[in-house]
Amino acid sequence: MSLVDTNWLEENLDKVKIIDCSWDLPSENRNFEEEFKNEHIPNAIFFDLDKNSKKHTDLPHMLPNKNVWNKIISNLGISKNDRIIIYDNSNLISSCRCWYTFIYFGHSPKLVSVLNGGFRKWKKEKKTTTNRINKFPKTNYLSTELNNLVKDKNKIDLNISKKEFVVIDARNQERFEGKVPDPRKNVRSGSIPNSVCLPFSQVINEDFCFKSSKHLEKIFQKILKNQENFPVFSCGSGVTACVLALAYSLVKDNYLPVIYDGSWAEYGKI
Repeated sequence: MSLVDTNWLEENLDKVKIIDCSWDLPSENRNFEEEFKNEHIPNAIFFDLDKNSKKHTDLPHMLPNKNVWNKIISNLGISKNDRIIIYDNSNLISSCRCWYTFIYFGHSPKLVSVLNGGFRKWKKEKKTTTNRINKFPKTNYLSTELNNLVKDKNKIDLNISKKEFVVIDARNQERFEGKVPDPRKNVRSGSIPNSVCLPFSQVINEDFCFKSSKHLEKIFQKILKNQENFPVFSCGSGVTACVLALAYSLVKDNYLPVIYDGSWAEYGKI
């Protein structure tokens, strides 16, 4: 169950661990941690996507080291058997990245879900919010990396000739086709050879809820056609790729998300 709705969460607030993973591009100039302190879903814990990504790399939002992840999650008071619900107060992308990261580090996919519609939908429905910050007792979280859920540049390069899987790029069409400059310094315009474009905005509605599974199935069928292997998702820095991965999980039972973590920030590096 990759998604839960607001009514389900309202009825289960005391039975789950709730993570506020709000994040957006720096150009939005928002301080999500301060916003969290002012208002959030009861019992929620704040998760900083930037701070909890890999350190000492020039690539954004890379997966952290396993021991670092264990420490982060232990300090949040989360255990391996906890049911986790993730939401954000932006455009769904950061909660999907957090969802993927938990699964990559071995948390059961059956125990990790994203709140469909996020905090915006929660507030629109006038559900309870609070400024009370809860701290949970520290745990001893021990993760297990599922290395098959991430592709590196070498595997992406090999696939250009082998064509074992389809790379689906979540960036917009103009960036994918190289018609506009890349927003990152020292990154060229363009896309990975043989990849296809599916902007992440096409799998969610204007209210930041995912489109129906029936609608999503048609979208992916059009792109993948008769491809037997599961696709690999990419984007600018490995964040919006996770939106497509979650969308795909809604139409494929038992699917585990596979991401090119470096994405175009690595592949397009000058």
